[in-house]
Amino acid sequence: MTDHASPQFRQDLVALVPRLRRFALSLAGNAADADDLVQSACVKALRNAVQFTPGTRMDSWMYRIIQTLWLDDRRKSSLRRPPLDPADIEISDEGQGASLPEDRMMLAQARSAMATLPEGQREVLALVAIEGLSYRETAEALHLPLGTVMSRLSRAREALLPKLGFAKGGRQ
Repeated sequence: MTDHASPQFRQDLVALVPRLRRFALSLAGNAADADDLVQSACVKALRNAVQFTPGTRMDSWMYRIIQTLWLDDRRKSSLRRPPLDPADIEISDEGQGASLPEDRMMLAQARSAMATLPEGQREVLALVAIEGLSYRETAEALHLPLGTVMSRLSRAREALLPKLGFAKGGRQ
């Protein structure tokens, strides 16, 4: 493998791995496939480091690589993947507050509800709600029109709220 990555590029890539893994899990549905996806994306990024424009968002660049690899893999595979296992999606508050049983239950419920969403909605929701990207950043990362991101996010939220015990007017 020819690697033209600078030490800073490598350091930035390593720092992104936990976020990349969460995104890959939202696509792949299980830890093993997500890890393979992240590894392939990192290899591709290192191989193509000269294509990355310093000063731009590496996370958006990497999310796009992961999405492209995932789509390519799905196109190649004639077999359907096993259904998403909600326990494998790593939605976490990084130890910031889900110490109460109710909070842990809500995280588990959110994982399960998110697993039921169509792939496009899961991708957008993962980048906006979990990774904290803006709508515009999400659109750029996924190469989607801004309106598509907004529409998918809206549909994802509409689908999730009832599953999480919320009605349009507030808590049920």
